[in-house]
Amino acid sequence: MVMRKLTKELSAEQREKLLGILKARFEKNMNRHKGLEWAKVHANLKDNTEKLWSLYEMERTGGEPDVVGNDKKMGQYIFYDCSEESPKGRRSVCYDREGQESRKAFKPKDNAIDMADIIGIEILSEEQYRELQELGNFDMKTSSWIKTPSDIRKLGGALFADRRYGNVFVYHNGAPSYYSARAFRGSLRV
Repeated sequence: MVMRKLTKELSAEQREKLLGILKARFEKNMNRHKGLEWAKVHANLKDNTEKLWSLYEMERTGGEPDVVGNDKKMGQYIFYDCSEESPKGRRSVCYDREGQESRKAFKPKDNAIDMADIIGIEILSEEQYRELQELGNFDMKTSSWIKTPSDIRKLGGALFADRRYGNVFVYHNGAPSYYSARAFRGSLRV
């Protein structure tokens, strides 16, 4: 894997554009965050350079991040990737580096765990994925890797999920596998 040197700061123009996109998405999808106000979300975001950069990367890679809740105790807002289908800029990746390195041929350029780490987000758990699906119909044609329990991963497997036939399905695959219609969705607390 090629390690990337990243500058985790946005220009003023990038920051303002991102905040505009997030505000418009927030206002368009009030069903995802009933009772929350953009002004309070904006107050948490505006000076948080690192989290803004992560949201920018979520957006840049096709995740369409949006607020899906808040943790009142911690004073944080929770963002998930809310793109209709799995984020295009994160597809065709193995689950993790071990899976990626174990491929003998046709190795993909990246893996979900490392990409999430670089972006500064967490891959959705099965519970979070199901919560997301309560807010709409996601991954109707694609699928998304989800956080895999260590006992499954130790045996070489990894989990992914999608929505078909009006239901959410969780499946397994070998961690080295990758498909053009599979990416991963992430969460970020701000």
